[in-house]
Amino acid sequence: MCERAHTLATGLGGVNSVVYSDGVTTSGAPRRSTVKDIAAAAGVSRGTVNRVLNGGYVSPEARAAIQAAIAEVGYVPNTAARNLKRRRSEAVGFLALEPHTVLLEDPNIGAIMLGANAVLSLAGYQMVSLVIDSDRDTERVARYLSGGFVDGAIIVSARAYDPITTLIGQIGLPAVFVGHPPDLTNAIPFVGIDNVGSARAITQRLMATDRRRIGMIAPALNRDSGVDRLTGFREALGDRFDPALVAEVPHYDYAGGVAGMRTLLDREPALDGVFAASDAVAAGAMQVLREAGRDVPGDVGVVGFDDSSWADRTQPPLSTVHQPAREIGRRAAELVHRQILGDEDVPGSVLLPSPVVWRHSA
Repeated sequence: MCERAHTLATGLGGVNSVVYSDGVTTSGAPRRSTVKDIAAAAGVSRGTVNRVLNGGYVSPEARAAIQAAIAEVGYVPNTAARNLKRRRSEAVGFLALEPHTVLLEDPNIGAIMLGANAVLSLAGYQMVSLVIDSDRDTERVARYLSGGFVDGAIIVSARAYDPITTLIGQIGLPAVFVGHPPDLTNAIPFVGIDNVGSARAITQRLMATDRRRIGMIAPALNRDSGVDRLTGFREALGDRFDPALVAEVPHYDYAGGVAGMRTLLDREPALDGVFAASDAVAAGAMQVLREAGRDVPGDVGVVGFDDSSWADRTQPPLSTVHQPAREIGRRAAELVHRQILGDEDVPGSVLLPSPVVWRHSA
């Protein structure tokens, strides 16, 4: 069998076609359209095309011709090459420094993430979620952040003296923390709420319902939020504070509420009030109280913290502190974006209102 004679033709759309002597045409692999193709189709110079692509000024007529030519040739910008030249990745890392069980269960982290993504998306940035659940994850993410794969980072739930906090300061990456780890330098902004004041306010409200023996389930005491909420609880009780009525648990999760409530009932059967330092913890505590035959709020008043979806799922609905999680995410994204753009007037801290939301659990 004889091979057919053929020639190679390239169309404006960037597709290489093999044209055989018998008239049959087959398409080969697509070729990326270039600035040269746009210039030829628009009848302008490559320099004029580059000015349009880079946001520079050209006449309205030339801009219209170039935009029509871009559509005609099917031009797609080579973002990777452009970013390499600009030394930008147009990506921001979102780091949740929590075990995967808490990450999946805590609706606040999801809300913070969605709020941040909304702002970054409008700015043309991709948010990259980075989960740290082990020491190996910490090492891997540290290499990733140091390698220039992201232009900035938003860090949630950093522990005291976390290696990621230290690394961010060392490499000078534009970053914003949600919350304020005690070792955070003044050069790195943070967004949060007044955990001390909010915990004090809801504990005082619980005390006003004539509860006499009030305990606390206190998670995450290796984080600023956990320590601050315990501080607010202690300040509200004053001389009535009893350290034996503080049950420490590792995480802001339902399991922590179950374990903490069992501890408190063992220590003080006459307990009549509980401050659970998150809504998920409060939900676990209320389950244990039901199993023990304790009515909420008749026998034991329970209050939480966050005003998350957990608060609506409990029976009765949970009295809690409203944490504006989506707005926290939005503000964090705005601050990191401003740093990436070189803004030197980024505030060092942003504290958002966190009012008490009173329902029927106390």
